[in-house]
Amino acid sequence: MFDLIVNFITAYVLGFYLITVLQWYNYKVSRIIFHFHKPLWHLLYFIVPVVTYIAAYRFFWIYLFFGLIPTLVLWQRRVKNLTITGRVKRFFLYLGLIETINLLFLNKLHYNPGISVLIVIILTVIASEISEYILFVKYKKMAKEKLKKINPKIVAITASYGKTSIKNFLYQILENEYNVYKTPRSVNTIKGIIKDINVDMPENTQIYIAEAGAREKGDILEIVKFLENEYSILGKVGPQHIEYFKTIENIKNTKLEIFKTPNLKIGYSYEIGYNDKVKVIKDKIKDIESSLNGLKWKLEIDNKLYDFECNILGSFNVINISLSIFMAHSLGMSIEKIQQKVAKLQSVPHRLQKIEVGGKVIIDDSFNGNLEGMIESYNLIKEYKGRKVIVTPGIVEATDEMNKTLAKKIDEIFDLVIITGSINKKTLCENITKSDKIVLKDKSNLEKILSENTKAGDLIIFSNDAPEYL
Repeated sequence: MFDLIVNFITAYVLGFYLITVLQWYNYKVSRIIFHFHKPLWHLLYFIVPVVTYIAAYRFFWIYLFFGLIPTLVLWQRRVKNLTITGRVKRFFLYLGLIETINLLFLNKLHYNPGISVLIVIILTVIASEISEYILFVKYKKMAKEKLKKINPKIVAITASYGKTSIKNFLYQILENEYNVYKTPRSVNTIKGIIKDINVDMPENTQIYIAEAGAREKGDILEIVKFLENEYSILGKVGPQHIEYFKTIENIKNTKLEIFKTPNLKIGYSYEIGYNDKVKVIKDKIKDIESSLNGLKWKLEIDNKLYDFECNILGSFNVINISLSIFMAHSLGMSIEKIQQKVAKLQSVPHRLQKIEVGGKVIIDDSFNGNLEGMIESYNLIKEYKGRKVIVTPGIVEATDEMNKTLAKKIDEIFDLVIITGSINKKTLCENITKSDKIVLKDKSNLEKILSENTKAGDLIIFSNDAPEYL
């Protein structure tokens, strides 16, 4: 009986670890195998326990109760907690059913319990994938029917970086002129969009703005084929998520899927053309002025120059706002009304958001995770007369060369560098030589470190933010 209890607990311990990391990576098995950022964790919390159980199952209980479970509890306390969703509940239900069947056979046939636990985990993942796909097809059909019933004009937006900003700027311009609804936060997958439509989209929506993200070829195409949107926007394309796409050409081709919607009426692209329905706006943007007080620029629309200004920081945001302006004009708004709306634009949370607290200037740029955008934000800060402090993990899902370039730029501008997390610690430390450095294993003591090492008059920028599990 004791051996059966050990087997049952082991199955759930391994299952807990597996579903936790799967949730972090959007439940993609391939991503936790080929793109996991902490492979040592797989070794410690899955591979070693399974191998140990297979090889020495008679004494495995000692390792389970005095080694694996205590270390896993400590691990769980310092990483992102598992969110108990319907999918997670179903996973544990399948695990319990399959493990119960396993125990019935194990009690009679007495085969290797370590191998049986591994088979249980594999079968649970397969059962979960099948059931979730069946539910996905059902929910997708429901969302499609709701879209047909509401029949809004749909704008789909993608970019390597800036897509959430474009979505929010376009929403602010259109707001109060139309019943407009957008995907929340950074929801940009087909499953997220389907859930959002089914659960939250209002019945009176006239314009729906959807953000489309991708980790592999075909992701955006799947979204636009489902939405059948009439309007598309492609922002700046660059090496974001290069570890998944391998080449810039692959990234470019994947992003261009935004224009492959079957009902495209008009599309706007910053610099990459597609067909005669897609307008490239790069040469329409002129005379950009950028400072810590905001932006001013001119935009050529219908062969006439118009002036725009706003309190948004970062010259790269001129691209995002200009794309929104063109789309709003295509949707029926006058240039004069758009100019008024642009002047009142609010910063997108965590994207060069300026806050003044206790005599310190805080720049929250924690959602800016691309090299070009991060360097642009540093150039903007360069003009600040006081002491400059940066809190950053570097660039996640990027090459060492990109983080070297970033580190050298940081070294030019900042007086104090606080490096959070270990993912880019080595590269940043080796290439930041002039600035003072503080390295934090995690962010639990960040508030204390900032209070001890900054004072009134300092500028502090939070530049990118790695997930807690990194």
